[in-house]
Amino acid sequence: MIVKTNREDLEMEIIDLLRLFDKSKDDGITLFHEETIENDICVNSFTIIDGEKKEIVGFENVIPKNLTDLKLKSFRKRFVKNNLYDLLSKKYKQTLPWGSLTGIRPTKLARDLIESGEAKEYIITEYLQKQFRVSAKKAQLVAKTLKNQKCIIRNDNLVDIYVNIPICPTRCLYCSFISNELSKVKDRLNIYVDCLIKEIQATKKIIFNNSYVVRNIYIGGGTPSVLSEDLLEKILKELTFPVNEFTVECGRPDTITREKLEVLKRYGVTRISINPQTFCEATLKRIGRNHKVSDVLNAYSLALEYGFDVNMDLIAGLPGESKGQITKNINTILELAPENITLHTLSLKNGSVLKDQKIKMLADKDLERVLQEAEDKIMEYGYKPYYLYRQKNQLGGLENIGFFRDDKVCVFNIDSMEETSTIIAVGANAASKRIFNYENRIERSFNVKFIDDYIAQIDKMIKRKQEFFS
Repeated sequence: MIVKTNREDLEMEIIDLLRLFDKSKDDGITLFHEETIENDICVNSFTIIDGEKKEIVGFENVIPKNLTDLKLKSFRKRFVKNNLYDLLSKKYKQTLPWGSLTGIRPTKLARDLIESGEAKEYIITEYLQKQFRVSAKKAQLVAKTLKNQKCIIRNDNLVDIYVNIPICPTRCLYCSFISNELSKVKDRLNIYVDCLIKEIQATKKIIFNNSYVVRNIYIGGGTPSVLSEDLLEKILKELTFPVNEFTVECGRPDTITREKLEVLKRYGVTRISINPQTFCEATLKRIGRNHKVSDVLNAYSLALEYGFDVNMDLIAGLPGESKGQITKNINTILELAPENITLHTLSLKNGSVLKDQKIKMLADKDLERVLQEAEDKIMEYGYKPYYLYRQKNQLGGLENIGFFRDDKVCVFNIDSMEETSTIIAVGANAASKRIFNYENRIERSFNVKFIDDYIAQIDKMIKRKQEFFS
């Protein structure tokens, strides 16, 4: 696939959309794009060379009046993606569930459209279908999700704290996160936690100096529960803010013990995750997870004893899994009835082992069909969608959806994915986000990625954070 355009700022938009169509059709394709703007007309011309076939197609788009430079750029991106989508959809006789959308936050886009006055809330479903070629089902999913995000508070003095523990027992086949296998960093755990505490203590001063109010705390990774109860307690002792929601990821059930749960409970943790990903033993072994299905059930039973709200993750599209196995996974998780279910679609991420392997997987259309059935069934059981996001290289161009029951939303997930609240993040590979709601602006600051670099540069990371929040 070769893509050339006279507008550098549109190149990735074109490439991302082209990749969402059946990849076998991209082999050998050369696409030339030219944008011209005259008066209030934006013209996108495409030349597609596919083998010996050459096709030239042009589209005219009327530019709305009195746009700011930023808004004009947004409309230009919309035009080029819609035009290219219409062209490719007709050429390949193929539609995509999310239409011309390539971004990771469909609900954020919809909210921005409503808040800017471009679209009315009561017609957002129809608007997404018409303006972005989104399917009726996905547009309805966006509308339902927006209705369940009433916990959003736009206040620049409200912040969330995120603590990153980028360590896992083993590395999963599909994972591309900057995470470390426990066996490779075991001798640096104590010093990493000491550096983490140093950064947390500096963060507490930032919070005090800025008169911030901490709304939620989230300890993620990685697998934070890979730490011993003593190291977990050292971290938790520093997080003494009176919050209503305190989440700790305990994704690997084989890392969960009664002693660790007692520590979490003692320090006010309200929610944990226990992530089966699948209830098929053969798949667990294939993807590099050392736990068994029985470990999931035992960990879940233990968590219920302590009264934690529990989130469980499933991944659809794992290598070797049939439509029947995905349906079985859904039925099993609904029998367990955790407060939250997150249904992921497998993403073939760059940097993952899976990306480079030739493993048979479900066809995109089969996966789309079984996922739609899964989403419908989860909602039939009383769950409601409350956040969703997409990733690059996600099978079928699909999505990840978080469901809740009994008003048990994870507010941090909404704050993070909708980018409506400042997040002060600590730890290796942690990314802080500062939200300026009244200016409609976001700034980001990143810690170094790797544990050894983080340990060596902890004072630099603290200084960077202090300057970022000054």
